[in-house]
Amino acid sequence: MKIKTHNTTPYDDQKPGTSGLRKKVKVFQQTHYLENFVQSIFNSLDDFQGKILVLGGDGRYFNRQAIQTIIKMAAANGFGELIIGQGGLLSTPAASNIIRKYHAFGGIVLSASHNPGGPDEDFGIKYNVSNGGPAPEKFTDALYQNTKTINSYPIAEIDDIDLDNVGEMQIGGVNIRVIDPVADYAELMAKIFDFDLIKQSIAAGLITLKFDAMHAITGPYATHILEDVLGATPGSVFNAIPLEDFGGGHPDPNMAHAHELTEIMLGNNPPTFGAASDGDGDRNMVMGAHIFVTPSDSLAIMAANARTIPAYAKGISGVARSMPTSQAVDRVADKLGLPCYETPTGWKFFGNLLDAGKITLCGEESFGSGSNHVREKDGLWAVLFWLNLIARKRQSVEDIVHEHWQTYGRDIYCRHDYEAVDSDIANGIVEHLRNQLSSLPGNSWGDYTVKYADEFSYTDPVDNSVSNNQGIRIGFTNGSRIVFRLSGTGTVGATLRIYVERYERDTSKLKQDAQIALTELVDIAELLCEVKKRTGRTEPTVIT
Repeated sequence: MKIKTHNTTPYDDQKPGTSGLRKKVKVFQQTHYLENFVQSIFNSLDDFQGKILVLGGDGRYFNRQAIQTIIKMAAANGFGELIIGQGGLLSTPAASNIIRKYHAFGGIVLSASHNPGGPDEDFGIKYNVSNGGPAPEKFTDALYQNTKTINSYPIAEIDDIDLDNVGEMQIGGVNIRVIDPVADYAELMAKIFDFDLIKQSIAAGLITLKFDAMHAITGPYATHILEDVLGATPGSVFNAIPLEDFGGGHPDPNMAHAHELTEIMLGNNPPTFGAASDGDGDRNMVMGAHIFVTPSDSLAIMAANARTIPAYAKGISGVARSMPTSQAVDRVADKLGLPCYETPTGWKFFGNLLDAGKITLCGEESFGSGSNHVREKDGLWAVLFWLNLIARKRQSVEDIVHEHWQTYGRDIYCRHDYEAVDSDIANGIVEHLRNQLSSLPGNSWGDYTVKYADEFSYTDPVDNSVSNNQGIRIGFTNGSRIVFRLSGTGTVGATLRIYVERYERDTSKLKQDAQIALTELVDIAELLCEVKKRTGRTEPTVIT
């Protein structure tokens, strides 16, 4: 195997965000750009020679070309074996499972998650460590430093690999395995859930379902598991073929972008259950007939009912949520006597808690939930959890949700996103909020009196690492909250997310419309941050 070394110069915009590096495709197509970042990953690793690297992605535009480049660079850098999803495809949770199952050194996942795909849209790349989870901040900090000093990279001069046929080959001492991307994941799901019960419930008509794969990676996974294995009616999974541009859609599973599913579930004669997943398969949206389940409520309901699932029948060790996620799961943990952890946004922060056995379930408001079965959030896992729960309780989604609210109260919750805000304006908003923190406690607006105001900082209870500046929290004496945070998942400007939450225990008010119930808090949020005034916008880009 002939290896050639290319000289290069650093790019100054390769700082990883919460989920790796995300940029426009055309940025990644610049000379040496992808190669610089990949080599910087390898330069940040130790003792990987001869070991296993997993490769796969969500199938978006540039996925196949990038994988061919990474194969040649991994071979040149000394990896001993590459495990690659057929067609270059692997959902993010499936990649995590494969890293864990085959004891890989790590994996490179090619995805920009829920961002649009296509020649003029987004691409992303991240590194997952040996536990199957996203690299921790210590690694990504070192990676960023390496991107600023890189001056060369080696690449093997070999032909492109046949990615479309399952099999093994040897090239210059490197074993390359192309595997079925679905099989290992489907096997894992069958160990967690009661497939026989779900299958019986579908066959008996207790469960009818629709799953919108959004022309993204979950299509083959959902089709095989839901239709082939569990017996859902053919066509229950729609938009099932992964496309490089996601069919021109935005693969973000919320009511705005999964509008076809939303119309079905809120229309006449809807099925029992509806769900959608995102570009790389790690997010989920759950709906029942005429009801949308917020991700925060979904996590809380799963925690409250975990014992109905075979894998968690003996109980769970604890739960965790990202800081902006509603406090609904905290109320479950308190009632059940479970530890509950509040972490920064980013799935990597759950990894240490999962590895240490401190938690079993975790989730975040951005449509992600998961458990200790992998080290990523997992969209289809959440769907199967709900199907297993419906089959066990023999209740509708709406009844399950309302029963939960009766027991624990309801955290009425929504998120307002202002996307592609000029970065200087966005940073100015955060600084404006920061300057108010010390003076806010004690101030009142109507029924809302500020109890605390701070900038969230997290100390990891396992390794004592500290993560500062993780979002601004305004807490009120009645249990309500407003959270402000700049997101790291966009590729243009900045995204300001505003989270508003009001706790309601009055059983006569549990079913009220969230947007109406939260009007006063939304007005307070604008008063504090001035996003409309400073951007000239009249409304958020997306409300979820």
